[in-house]
Amino acid sequence: MVDIVINAETREKGGKGAARSARRAGKVPGVIYGGGKAPAMINVNANELLKRLRAGRFLSTLITVNHGDQKDVVLCREVQRNVINGLPIHVDFMRVSRRQKVEVFVPVEFLNEEECKGIRKGGTLVVVRPEVELRVPATHIPEKISIDLTNYDFGDVIHISDFELPEDAEPVIEDRDFVIANISAPGGGAAAEEAEGEAEAEAEAGGEEAEKEG
Repeated sequence: MVDIVINAETREKGGKGAARSARRAGKVPGVIYGGGKAPAMINVNANELLKRLRAGRFLSTLITVNHGDQKDVVLCREVQRNVINGLPIHVDFMRVSRRQKVEVFVPVEFLNEEECKGIRKGGTLVVVRPEVELRVPATHIPEKISIDLTNYDFGDVIHISDFELPEDAEPVIEDRDFVIANISAPGGGAAAEEAEGEAEAEAEAGGEEAEKEG
């Protein structure tokens, strides 16, 4: 996969005043951190960043950021947006080595939905996870993971173990064979109940983590 290349300006000053000035000039302030080096404050062209975000997969693609006389290979870890207009107002990049493994969210693709047994009989594909967090080599981040729905029928539940993951890729969640989707019969059924149970379990786990952090 070819890296995205972004040319950024080095930002000498931090703080809200410098960030506001950057935004007025059509820039998005950001920071590059990690990799055993000092954080680098940068400004990215707002139009270029917005174009990259709209193209998709910005948070799961290696990015080369040129700033000043430096060049960093990074992953985007967060894009903060204006709550009113949704435009990016700050971006965080994390330095990575091309030799290391990284954790990224990868979209799930469902193939041959129109040929699916259950759907052809009036069922519905209920997607629990439209994307899955995988641990993969930084140089081999997959664009997506796919599964063929042709032979799935009413009540069938699709788990992460049903996917053929790329070589050297593994789910970040390792303690269970979690649900990705199910084929629900008209009016719901066992598959829908399992999916609902999965969602509730995830919510409870998230609440417990929040309590620990608090």
